[in-house]
Amino acid sequence: MQTRAAILDGVGQDWKVETISLDPPKAGEVVLELVGSGLCHSDEHMVTGDMALAPEVQEELGIQQFPIIGGHEGAGRVVEVGPGVTTLEVGDHVVLGFIPSCGRCPSCAKGQQNLCDMGAVLLAGRQITDMTSRHHRHDGSDLGIMCCIGTFSEVTVVNEASCIKIEKDIPLDKAALVGCGVTTGWGSATYAADVKSGETVVIVGCGGVGMNAVQGAAMAGAANVIAVDPVEFKREQAQVFGATHTASSLEEATALVMDLTWGAMAEKCIITVGEGRGHHIAPAMAIIGKGGRVVHTSVADINDTEVTMSLFDLTLMQKELVGSIFGSANPRRDIPRLLRMYQNGTLKLDELVTNTYTLDDINVGYQAMRDGENIRGMVMYDHG
Repeated sequence: MQTRAAILDGVGQDWKVETISLDPPKAGEVVLELVGSGLCHSDEHMVTGDMALAPEVQEELGIQQFPIIGGHEGAGRVVEVGPGVTTLEVGDHVVLGFIPSCGRCPSCAKGQQNLCDMGAVLLAGRQITDMTSRHHRHDGSDLGIMCCIGTFSEVTVVNEASCIKIEKDIPLDKAALVGCGVTTGWGSATYAADVKSGETVVIVGCGGVGMNAVQGAAMAGAANVIAVDPVEFKREQAQVFGATHTASSLEEATALVMDLTWGAMAEKCIITVGEGRGHHIAPAMAIIGKGGRVVHTSVADINDTEVTMSLFDLTLMQKELVGSIFGSANPRRDIPRLLRMYQNGTLKLDELVTNTYTLDDINVGYQAMRDGENIRGMVMYDHG
């Protein structure tokens, strides 16, 4: 089978759209015809090199990370199933979870599907079953796929462990958003931060993930939801999703929180900036009060180990700093749950997509993201 895909050949390069070939699905795999893909910042981390595996790691895994088909936020229709597939059949509609979940490893058994052992190979870009490739260039050379799914391909081959079946009356273009950004942001507020009614919550960075952290905090009943972003357009949009106040910087937000809380400071702060950096931590820890919690959801450079913060304050004020992947949510439980919330009108999805693009214009879409013009851009596919 042939299809079209956006390929990244290496760090610092543009996405190239090419016709590729797909192998038939092997045991436990399915072929999906995708409706489109969100343009998430995590794929930009491949471009900048933040997610580039060290050569010795690639050698140990027996793979080359590049070239790779990007994309990890998509939804589509099953068009073929491989041997042994028991949970899906042709015609089913699915959302792709960028973290596969086996349901049997220790993490899955504890209700932490977002930490499934299968996630160990997310950046390897190969099929979970046998660490080989089903996606190939015209010369037959292997292509990797982002997060084992590669949603920048109009048709893709994935393991059924990455597929969450949904009802067919849910629009697939909206369902795609719940595969990463929506659930990551919403879960960062409701699960990782555990926002309670009446609390003051600060969200730092209002892109596709941060905007849903705003939405999650508001839905959890926070009294004050302060959205922090240097881009005025994003601050304006944050109010649509439930922000009660906005600020252009953490410094400005700190003064605002001090006034709102009479000096007690915020209970929670969630960091959802596009590029996590060690110097973000100290001001985030300073904006929370005694017993407060900072949630770090942003992706940082894989080699960055320097963090600035006050350990004295951490201990004496009994503060918490926690990390969160996929918003600490469970893909198989929370993706259908959020889509039901969308259907009953309590979760905003339509408002998230600022612009849509053809696959050929994917670099235009990413430039718009860099320029702060989109909350979430989407590449949409035309299957005729």
